[in-house]
Amino acid sequence: MKLNSWPFSPLFTSLKHLSRSIYTMASSISETLTLTLTLPAGSPQDSNLDDHICSEQQEHQECQSSSADWPSRCLTGESRIERAWAHWKKLGQPKLIVAPMVDNSELPFRMLCRKYGAQAAYTPMLHSRIFSENEKYRSQEFTTCKEDRPLFVQFCANDPDTLLEAAQRVEPYCDYVDINLGCPQRIARRGNYGAFLMDNLPLVKSLVEKLALNLHVPVSCKIRVFPNLQDTINYARMLEDAGCSLLAVHGRTRDEKDGKKFRADWNAIKAVKNAVSIPVLANGDIRHMDDVQRCLEETGADGVLSAESLLENPALFAGFQTAEWALGGEEGNKDGELDQANLLVEYLKLCEKYPVPWRMIRSHVHKLLGEWFRIQPQVRDDLNSQSKLTFEFLYNMVDQLRELGVRIPLYTKDTPAGRTSNGIAT
Repeated sequence: MKLNSWPFSPLFTSLKHLSRSIYTMASSISETLTLTLTLPAGSPQDSNLDDHICSEQQEHQECQSSSADWPSRCLTGESRIERAWAHWKKLGQPKLIVAPMVDNSELPFRMLCRKYGAQAAYTPMLHSRIFSENEKYRSQEFTTCKEDRPLFVQFCANDPDTLLEAAQRVEPYCDYVDINLGCPQRIARRGNYGAFLMDNLPLVKSLVEKLALNLHVPVSCKIRVFPNLQDTINYARMLEDAGCSLLAVHGRTRDEKDGKKFRADWNAIKAVKNAVSIPVLANGDIRHMDDVQRCLEETGADGVLSAESLLENPALFAGFQTAEWALGGEEGNKDGELDQANLLVEYLKLCEKYPVPWRMIRSHVHKLLGEWFRIQPQVRDDLNSQSKLTFEFLYNMVDQLRELGVRIPLYTKDTPAGRTSNGIAT
């Protein structure tokens, strides 16, 4: 009987296939052993081989993990929007937010604002390259604590890889990594970052994509508006498409630096809110809680940011107003039994608990007690003459102002009715 005739033909065919498979496997093992023996460790070929072997498995594992840990490369556009909102809702959808301020929105100040109603906060703008390279800069300029959440950590940058390196250092400690696309100052022009990247939108897109594809926390952006509304809308949509999960819009252009001279364009913020699907925050002209309520109603924004007004009045989000607004507006305001000297003492105690550079403390002293110093300028002069500050000196300075009879109260509405638990009037 011939071996290839029935009933041995199937067996013979199987043996032939098995033999070929063993030969192919042996050849593959031989090639792999040759590569392993002849290529130096860490060579490009070795790296490429590892990447080739692991890439599909790694991508599959990443895309099977929980949605909270997904890099955006695993998600469709619609899924990214859903995840953006899920994250925002998980944080409690904060509406009252401390804006990023260079040298001013540091940890002690953030904690003071949180005590008085702030529901989220940004760090000061951090320089991504210096942050990546300089340990001293990192330790001094970025501090946080477990109570300091939700937290946006903001970077300025013009290089995607450098930005990612900096962002990966902070992502375990924050809820968003934010890209500063709104700084209009000369230093931003010289450094080619902030609002001056509005002239290079492909670079902006690459910055957002780099973070969105590689971080395990969402990326947010803070922008200014273009003079042309449609340009602003296109800009916002581009950021969303690139992977931005939250957009904060300052309603002034790059050239409108003076907040007292130029009113924020809330209509532009409203247009952005209507044009994109991710959460949008409004920034500009938030001076007291009446502004908060009006801004939310007029723009439809999901929250507001306040900056300069908080420096003068960190209790703004708790419903306190400075005399400028309380006495110059509608009647029915009363002494809130709180003043800026009280707030300064609280801030100083937080600085003792969470140390920060003295330049930041000095700046807050001037911002909080500016009106007090106008009444007693010799106290300010004494402060300015101090080349080195101490907490003892500053506490004594507050006592001195009290003894001189200076007190400028913060005001609250005469009736607490019509106010929700988050401090927003109904």
